[in-house]
Amino acid sequence: MTGETMADHVMTRSLFETLLPLLRRLNASRTLSPGKLGVLRHVAEHGRASTSELAAVVHVSPQAISLAARELERLQLVMRVPDAEDRRRAWIELTDAGRQKLAQESAAGQGWLDRAITERLTTEERESLEAVIPILRKLGSEASVD
Repeated sequence: MTGETMADHVMTRSLFETLLPLLRRLNASRTLSPGKLGVLRHVAEHGRASTSELAAVVHVSPQAISLAARELERLQLVMRVPDAEDRRRAWIELTDAGRQKLAQESAAGQGWLDRAITERLTTEERESLEAVIPILRKLGSEASVD
């Protein structure tokens, strides 16, 4: 037994049902899928990456990452660079256009969220929201949930 209660399940469902419309709204004005944005974001933050590394980070299959990388390459947002030591391996690197596109896509959702927080929330509600951010960050981290 893991110590979960019915209240935990209700809270989980409520959190999911609350976050889903927010995520949809944040992504509404974006032109790239969340997965492709995840690829761009990871490469921007960590430097070049292999498709297997990206698959693990974005939580999709290597085949899906290969397709996404081909599409991002076609859009000239990333480029494939052959490994100097192992010619079978290629690195995915961000282009300048990819860096600009990532900034545009990120700003698209953040503008709406900035306005919504400012216009719809009271000072006390904004403080409460700020206090829960570390908790949400913990839920989204890659740490094990054992």
